[in-house]
Amino acid sequence: MSSRIYVWDLPTRLFHWSLVASVSVAIATGLTGGDWMTVHSYAGVAIIGLVAFRLVWGIAGAAAARFVNFAPTPGRLRAYLAGEWQGHGHNPLGALSVFALLALLGVQAGTGLFGSDEISFQGPLASLVDEGRSLQLTGLHQQLAYLLFGLIALHVLAIAAYLLLRKTNLVKPMITGWKNAATPSPQGVATWHWSALAGAVGVGVLAMSLASGAGLAKF
Repeated sequence: MSSRIYVWDLPTRLFHWSLVASVSVAIATGLTGGDWMTVHSYAGVAIIGLVAFRLVWGIAGAAAARFVNFAPTPGRLRAYLAGEWQGHGHNPLGALSVFALLALLGVQAGTGLFGSDEISFQGPLASLVDEGRSLQLTGLHQQLAYLLFGLIALHVLAIAAYLLLRKTNLVKPMITGWKNAATPSPQGVATWHWSALAGAVGVGVLAMSLASGAGLAKF
């Protein structure tokens, strides 16, 4: 008999869909180019802020959002592959995807901040490096885009596979916060503190300020 549990806290859900929107805008404007590159830059700065927020929230946030509680350790991976994993939130394979996407998005957005197309666009921090380095980072930024496309495709395919093969909707809980589970949820799985949220938001805003170049004169 399954029970309905509240697993995804509101800050995690808002982060998730804000990241989806920012990455979608970054991809669309990056592929379009031209005058849209300014919007592409804004999306990159937003991604930096969101990733910074998630790093702090992954340490001080709700139980299901904390990295230590879902990190894909060898023991958890073995239990999952053997069909013995009974946790809530991200399963060990899903956790691998989360860590890979966060790392790649951080590097991808970071390289874009220093990039330049040698014509009309410069990243907000391009003036901090010489032209040769900026071009190198631009090339890396473009190459990593293909890896990002691949990880996003795998992420979407995994969601579709769970829905079609296991009849498990992974999207709905990230919208509502609720999911059906065969085992009871540990207490406090979705509880969080305002002080932790304020700290995570503050770090995110600071990261965006630095990434945009607006805060460089102050540090």
